[in-house]
Formats: sequence, C-alpha cells, structure tokens
Amino acid sequence: MFRQLTDRILVAPQITVGDVMDAAHAGVTLIINNRPEDETADQTPGGEIETAARAAGLDYVAIPVTHAGFAEWQVTAMAEALAKTDGKILAYCRSGTRSTLLWALAQASKGEHPAVLAEKAADAGYDLTPVTAMMDMLRGRAS
Repeated sequence: MFRQLTDRILVAPQITVGDVMDAAHAGVTLIINNRPEDETADQTPGGEIETAARAAGLDYVAIPVTHAGFAEWQVTAMAEALAKTDGKILAYCRSGTRSTLLWALAQASKGEHPAVLAEKAADAGYDLTPVTAMMDMLRGRAS
C-alpha cells in the first residue's frame, strides 16, 4: 500500500488507523495528511489518524490540499515538514497523487531538478506532468 519515492519518503492513498502501526513498523516517524477533512464520507478523519500516530510515537502534520491546486503556503509547509525529521515520512491523500505532487514541489523549491523528481515519482507510479511548470519556477527561485 505504501509507495516509495525515496529511501525516506513514502506515499499512500487514504490510510486507516490500522495502517498507522504498519507505518511505524516500516520505520515511519512522521505522517503527513494532505487530505482535506470531509472530502468523502468514507475517509478516516484526520483526528483519528493523528491520535493513532501519537499513540504509536509518531509525529503528525496536516497540510490539506484540495483539487483547486497548490498554494505557496502548502509548498512551504511541506518543505518544512520534510526537513523536520531524518526518519521515514509517510504522506497520504485520497490516491497518493496530491501528496506526490506536493512532495515534488517542495523538493523543487529546494533546488532539486524536476527531471530527477519526475523519474522518482514515475518509479512509484505517479506522473508529475501537472506541476512541471510550477516545479521549474520553484527550482529557478531556489538558484
């Protein structure tokens, strides 16, 4: 269920409370929730995931992303969250796509090359094409 973008970064579709222990056993130290609350009736509320994460000794951060796109504050918050720990990080949303796109934007804002990010995302089954121009812009500002 968890897809690996790098040796430290995992992404996933919506997780459940039970998946939190799987993440902990996989070495995850931080869970990032990129899903807005009440997006669908069947999603596990972020508060339940946060409670389970904290009970398992994991950190938790919510950076909700709607289908309206990405704002600069979200890219900054994701970059800060990624820098928060040297351990493994699990980011999730409905399908894992928004988490992957936001990860790529955060990495580009730190100067990583979009082609390298696109290859890592593709290896995990995700396509960064929707944010290519934004990655280029963010990388350009990082230089």
